[in-house]
Amino acid sequence: MLDIRFLRENADVVRTDLEKRRDEEKIAWVDLILEKDSQWRELKGSCDALRAERNRLSEQVNATKKAGGDIAPIVTQVKAIPTQITALEEEMTALQATMRSYLMRLPNVMHESVPYGKDDTENKTIAHYGEKPTFSFEPRNHTELIELLGLVDLERAAKISGSRFYFLTGDLAMLDFALQQYGLVFLSKRGFLPVAPPHMMNRSAYEGVTDLGEFESTLYKIEGEDLHLIATSEHPLTAQFQNEVIDSALLPARLAGISPCYRKEAGSHGKEEKGIWRVHQFTKIEQIIISTPEESWDLHEEIIQNAVEFFESLGLHFRKVLICTGDLGIVAAKKYDLEAWIPSVNAYKEVVSASNCTAYQAVRLNMKYRAGDTNEWVHTLNSTLVATSRALVAILEQCQQEDGSVLIPEVLRPYLGGKTHLTPVGQ
Repeated sequence: MLDIRFLRENADVVRTDLEKRRDEEKIAWVDLILEKDSQWRELKGSCDALRAERNRLSEQVNATKKAGGDIAPIVTQVKAIPTQITALEEEMTALQATMRSYLMRLPNVMHESVPYGKDDTENKTIAHYGEKPTFSFEPRNHTELIELLGLVDLERAAKISGSRFYFLTGDLAMLDFALQQYGLVFLSKRGFLPVAPPHMMNRSAYEGVTDLGEFESTLYKIEGEDLHLIATSEHPLTAQFQNEVIDSALLPARLAGISPCYRKEAGSHGKEEKGIWRVHQFTKIEQIIISTPEESWDLHEEIIQNAVEFFESLGLHFRKVLICTGDLGIVAAKKYDLEAWIPSVNAYKEVVSASNCTAYQAVRLNMKYRAGDTNEWVHTLNSTLVATSRALVAILEQCQQEDGSVLIPEVLRPYLGGKTHLTPVGQ
C-alpha cells in the first residue's frame, strides 16, 4: 500500500506510473483519494480546535470558580463539545476506511528500470545460462517419464484428494527432499536463517502481504476459522513483523523459509492439468529479506543471483527475464523471473520469481525500523530459491536418457546415497 503522505507529495509520479500500467480507472482514484484526504485533514483540524476550546473553557471554569462567578454557562459549552468531537471522529473514520480501501488496491510505484510492455510476451530476456539440452531421440514429457519410472502416483492421489495432487515415492521423493536440504544448506552459507513458519495465517496478516481482491481465489480457507493455508512462506515470514518497529541493527534480516505451499490454481491450463507442474500442494524454499530502503536494490540483485547460482549448480538450462509493466502485478516495484527450458513444450517456463516490494507491504503491515530519531518504513524483498515440483520437472525433462532413466544432478547425489540415475522401479 502507498503511504498517504507519499501520495500527497508525489501524486504526479503515481499518475505517470499508472499510465505505464495502462490503468485508467486507478488514475481517477488518485484525485478521489486526495479529495478524501483533504476532507479528513479539515475534519481533524476542526477536532483539534474543539479539543483546544475544551481545554480553554475548562481553565475558564476553574478561574471563574476561584473568582466566585457563575460557571453554568461555561459548563454547558464544555458538555456540548464531546458530542461534536464524536460526530467529527465518526466522519473521519468513514473517510479513513474509504481511503484505505482505495489505497489497498493502488499498485506499487514501479522502478524506473521496469520495461514497458503489454503482457508477459513483452518481458525482457536478460541472460541465458547453461547449455540447452539436445537429444538423439524423441524426448518424453515429464508425465510420461514419471509414469515410466513409477515414482509418482497421480490416480490414488486423485482418488483421495482430487486432481492436481500426487504421491511422490521412492527416489523421486528422495530427490524432492534433496532439493530442500541442498537449498537450505545453500542459503545458510549465504547468511540466511532457516525458518519453518506456521502453515496458516489470519486475514489481517494476509491483507498485509498481498491484494486479497486478486489473490483470495487462490487461497484455501479453513471453514469456521479466521485462517487461510499459506500459498508461500514469503507471506508468514514477512507478516510476522506486523505492527513492529525493528531494531536497525538487525537489518538486513535474511530468512530462508521452507514450507508446503497450498494453492487452488483455479482455471484450465490444458496439458498443465496433468503431471506435477501446476499442482495444489508443493514445497518451496523461499528467500526473504527485510531491509532499509538504501540497501534494498542491491539486495534484490543478491537474491536473484542466489537463485541463478542455485540453478546453475543443478546443471540446468534456463534464462533470466525482467518483468514488464503489463505483467508486474500490484505488490512488486520490480521483479525478475528465472524460466527453465522444458523440452517437451519447446518453451521456457517460470521456476523462480524475485521481487523488491519496497515499502508496499510494510505500509500495509505497519512495519518500521528505527532510523535516528524517527521510525521509517522497511523494504521487503522475496525470491524463490526452488519450488521443488517445478525443479523436478526441469530435471526430469532436461536430464532424461533414451532408456527412460534420468541423470541426477551431481550436487544432489550425496543426498541420495551417491545414486547417479533415477531408474524405473525394480531396476
